[in-house]
Amino acid sequence: MTQESATERVAILDFGAQFGKVIDRRIREASVYCDILPLSTTAEELKRKGYNAIVVSGGPNSVYSPIAPKYDPEIFTLGLPVLGICYGFQVINKEFGGTVGREPHREDGQTVIHVDNNSDLFYGLDHDQKVLLTHGDSVLQSTVAPGFKVIASSGNLVAAIGNKEKEIYGVQFHPEVDLTESGAEMFENFLRRIAKLEATYTMDNRQEMCIDEIKRVVGDKNVLVMVSGGVDSAVCCALMTKALGADRIVAIHIDNGFMRFNESDGVMVALKELGVRIHRFNCVEDFMNGTFVDKNGVQTPPLKKTVSPEDKRRIIGDTFITCKDRIVKELNLSTDMFLAQGTLRPDLIESASSIASGFADTIKTHHNDTALVRELRELGKVVEPLKDFHKDEVRELGRTLGLRREIVERHPFPGPGLAIRILCAEKPFVDESYEETKRGIQKVADEFGSGITATLLPIKSVGVQGDCRSYSYVAALSTNERPIPWTALHQIAKIIPNRVLNINRVVYVFGNVVEEEIKDITVTHLNEETVKELQKADHVVYNILAGKTFDEGKNNNLDKIIDKIQQMPVISVPVHFDRRNGETSKKRSIVLRPFITRDFMTGKAALPGTDIPEEHILAMDVNIRKQVENISRVLLDLSGKPPGTTEWE
Repeated sequence: MTQESATERVAILDFGAQFGKVIDRRIREASVYCDILPLSTTAEELKRKGYNAIVVSGGPNSVYSPIAPKYDPEIFTLGLPVLGICYGFQVINKEFGGTVGREPHREDGQTVIHVDNNSDLFYGLDHDQKVLLTHGDSVLQSTVAPGFKVIASSGNLVAAIGNKEKEIYGVQFHPEVDLTESGAEMFENFLRRIAKLEATYTMDNRQEMCIDEIKRVVGDKNVLVMVSGGVDSAVCCALMTKALGADRIVAIHIDNGFMRFNESDGVMVALKELGVRIHRFNCVEDFMNGTFVDKNGVQTPPLKKTVSPEDKRRIIGDTFITCKDRIVKELNLSTDMFLAQGTLRPDLIESASSIASGFADTIKTHHNDTALVRELRELGKVVEPLKDFHKDEVRELGRTLGLRREIVERHPFPGPGLAIRILCAEKPFVDESYEETKRGIQKVADEFGSGITATLLPIKSVGVQGDCRSYSYVAALSTNERPIPWTALHQIAKIIPNRVLNINRVVYVFGNVVEEEIKDITVTHLNEETVKELQKADHVVYNILAGKTFDEGKNNNLDKIIDKIQQMPVISVPVHFDRRNGETSKKRSIVLRPFITRDFMTGKAALPGTDIPEEHILAMDVNIRKQVENISRVLLDLSGKPPGTTEWE
């Protein structure tokens, strides 16, 4: 099905929300065709193309900012049903005469709101709804636009408004993500009850549409596919092979040195089983010594001496391309080939790629969306058949292509590999807000009794707050209380980032309460020692999830639980606890990040004893410290996304 053949269509106007591109998936799941359009799209164009409804996305700006994106206000006078989300909600309120203000506290994370289920938007839903809120600007009861009714609230803040006569609705929260538990039903209500669409579009032909696009873009050229062994590149490779035939596909696996334990060997076996002609190249030294030149003409240090997470990602992405160019020459391949990548929509959103959004804030640069990749796109040399897909949709496509379950269902692994799971640092992060931040996190912990200590760690992790990138402190909770009070720790972890604005991540520290202040770090770079350290820790964690022993035999004491979570990043941080008498910082700690998600744009931390068996998490703590040298303590990430990203860098 093409845009021209769709009889019912919804226009999504893009304000640059990190979650906004999940809107298209929600609408497709409701059996309605949709297009993501630039915010500059005029009302006349929407009318001429026959759209039946409009969704206005969220975005990172303030409606009063002088650099706020411009839009055609006539879109609200077309007589079409409109749903505004987050920033879109604020635009609607302002456009119709209400105001928006900045309140003392942010709302970041899953929150319970109260809805009026007499409203068509919330028809059939319970009064209390768990939703994702992530915003700084807010609307109060007293500042709602005339003619609009408050149909949902979060404490004293307005969470949704509606004008039944105009069929215009706005929600401060994000119904498109999984953390809004009834979000799909809200979209169904908007599309069917309010917009009165018949909803007859199906997704059965998406594979056919992808194959048609591949043939159209590639023509009679051959294609070079970069395969990591992850689900995205494997599905991309299988799809390209089905579209063009194996003879026109050359697959290369570049070993960058940052793969999981023995993973490159497994990649080769799995892809050869698919009939893929795959070549393996060891490029470890290329990556370790790789650099890149920024827009100001400044060259970075080599990767092995780089500490900036953004620089690490850019170096790795560019080095993939330079290695690819050299390999093309070594294999005597034609330079007139297309490069195929398994790039997904979330990659492009977080990289603020113009393909996904014109206004999104850069959260992190993905290795498949660096400046060099964008240059190749501009030359028309890149084919990315999965660019409009989300992770769950890729898995579904992989199943229809006949890929093995263990490939389709494997946990995602970042293209840069373990390189961005090792927090590199040469000095502690201690700025002018350190003391105030330290007091702020302990004040929150004290509200839950005297048994929990909050320690500020002098390191930074990447987060996403209010659709913008944050690069902030990490708060660490510890206690001597047993059993471990997971519920209280989880509640504290949700409150701290909302109260203490330069915290985007909260962890629990296994073991006894942390008694000493941490104000320095273990100098850490990417090298053989730090990579092997993390490979071992990651191997321990994976085997416990898979119900195996360290040497991969069956574990008779622990069941397989890998299907209970969708991701489990294991991160090395340069923090040495429990030092005495002026001992220097020389050890690192390991962070566990069990994560539950479906859309891979938002999610929640898996809580021991509730979402994942506590005995497995405790076994990870014990076995990491037993099997891996130079480890100080093991930590558990309690942060949702937002405010913390899935990965730490």
